[in-house]
Amino acid sequence: MPATFFDRFTPQEVARISAAGTRLTLPEGWSPIWEQTPADKAYILLDGRVSVRRGGQEIAQLGAGDIVGEAAIVGHKLRTATVVALTPLELIHLSAEAVRALCDEMPAFREALDAVATARLQ
Repeated sequence: MPATFFDRFTPQEVARISAAGTRLTLPEGWSPIWEQTPADKAYILLDGRVSVRRGGQEIAQLGAGDIVGEAAIVGHKLRTATVVALTPLELIHLSAEAVRALCDEMPAFREALDAVATARLQ
């Protein structure tokens, strides 16, 4: 299994995925995703660590190269967890539309999202 979400792609594919989004910096303590809210965005972490929490309990920590927020978009569901920045974050913000477009344009992107979702459900 690749170490991070981005490890699944060629440099050209990483550039395409990055170009589909907007680069952001968020402070420590910020929550870009809240449990039980609509799935309108996903983030790829470029630097920093986040805590993924369900019902206030931490269920995972993720870092550089990981993606968050994708499962609710792909599954057409409300968010199942809150994401809290443990450190300042550098990330790529992908709108739900950008995620869907990347899935359509890049079968490898869709396969990677499916693999991440499957791994997180285990």
